[in-house]
Amino acid sequence: MTTYNEYPFLAELGIKAENNDGVFNGKWGGSGDVIKCLNPTNNKVIATVRGAAPEEYETCIQAMLAAKEKWALTPAPRRGEIVRLIGSAIREKLEPLSKLISLEMGKIYIEAKGEVQEFIDVCDYATGLSRSINGQVMPSERPNHILMETWNPLGLVGIITAFNFPCAVLGWNAAISMICGNVQLWKGASTTSLITLAVSKIIEKVLVENGVDPAVCCTIIGPGRTVGEQMIQDKRFGLISFTGSTEVGRRISSTVHGYFGKTILELGGNNAIVVAEDANIELVLRAVLFASVGTTGQRCTTCRRLFVHESLYDTVLERLAKAYKTIKIGNPLEDGVLVGPLHTQGAVKEFTEGLEEIKKQGGKVVIGGNKLDISGGNFVEPTVVAIEHDAPIVKTELFVPILYIMKFKNLDDAFAWNNEVPQGLSSSLFTNNQKNIFKWLGPTGSDCGIVNVNVATNGAEIGGAFGGEKETGGGRESGSDSWKQYMRRSTNTINFGDNMPLSQGINFN
Repeated sequence: MTTYNEYPFLAELGIKAENNDGVFNGKWGGSGDVIKCLNPTNNKVIATVRGAAPEEYETCIQAMLAAKEKWALTPAPRRGEIVRLIGSAIREKLEPLSKLISLEMGKIYIEAKGEVQEFIDVCDYATGLSRSINGQVMPSERPNHILMETWNPLGLVGIITAFNFPCAVLGWNAAISMICGNVQLWKGASTTSLITLAVSKIIEKVLVENGVDPAVCCTIIGPGRTVGEQMIQDKRFGLISFTGSTEVGRRISSTVHGYFGKTILELGGNNAIVVAEDANIELVLRAVLFASVGTTGQRCTTCRRLFVHESLYDTVLERLAKAYKTIKIGNPLEDGVLVGPLHTQGAVKEFTEGLEEIKKQGGKVVIGGNKLDISGGNFVEPTVVAIEHDAPIVKTELFVPILYIMKFKNLDDAFAWNNEVPQGLSSSLFTNNQKNIFKWLGPTGSDCGIVNVNVATNGAEIGGAFGGEKETGGGRESGSDSWKQYMRRSTNTINFGDNMPLSQGINFN
């Protein structure tokens, strides 16, 4: 029994109550296990999806291979126009798609709407990029020679996305990959299968209506241990882009790099905000609240660690406590709710067991700390814990709304504490001192891939490259020159003269 009929927007997105097809290779199918898609607000079944059987994986690959050459030879601006149309089609479904993300993932509606907008924005960005991807022309040391570089598609790209951004992360990857001339296979998280299907159906419609082989964007739903394993073992992929845990990312890295394949890995965060003595407290409070509580602490860029100068510590903690008490927790589709449920019951267990371990290591819960009984859903209180910076658990990312707060005396110590964890995604410093700012941005400052000043650790814009260092994986998605990861570079030397001079002045006559 499903609750499908309670949500009329599902039909608007082409979703049925039972046995939605979970494989798209130009045609829809699916003969694997049935997946029950749950609503984390009450843990009731929304609808069901039939995932991929192992043999259906190869049908996707063969369809992609058949579509590969024609798409690669399509002029890049035309590919950009197709991506623009995809963004427009997503915009037309902004409201129902946002509601579905709130329903199945659990983030509040306004955040879900922002996620869909992010997909739209990256399509606009990719459209412009399709007319500007370029290689360099460099001076040659030989007369009548040109030295230049060209960029060509990789071919097949595998995109494996996580539950927490089940729509936007596909956009970051697929929009850029498509204008680069690749065909892609998307495996979304099984727990957000309905979102994967809804987005795939929108993309399919645009491709078909514009005479593009829809196998340019294939979709497969199934467990990581089967479908995911098939993808990472397949040497026909020019790139595997993975968003998820460091544990799984390490496995993917060793497998794919074992055959010298390419990866984009966007893994764990464990992000910190540093509050200097001269910080603007009003900015700090707004940033910390959204960064630690938004998406119920399930963003890669969620603030996990808060380092506060000793002169401001009591003030910041007191005002945070007041702010946390005003947060409305409940159904993410309801107006005024700021914190929805955790995505799974497993996440609730991570929250409760994590707090037990925190207490064993000397941590003290100063705000929140409780599991909540609301409508049978996966609800917990956003929590703040006072703890020492070197407690072992502080170096482990708990993907739940637990914020560690720590005081410091010397700013250099806070910088060092920011860098002492294995992860290196996002970081932020709050200060009005230019010396502090440029040290923070420099070689002895933050070692993260995202280094902010006076803004939160989360909420990255699509125009910049998104990703981090160390156990975060080193990959970059979305803006800046991230497009280069989706293409292969060739250096070209062209002789347009009548002689054959050698480089470095070598005479081989």
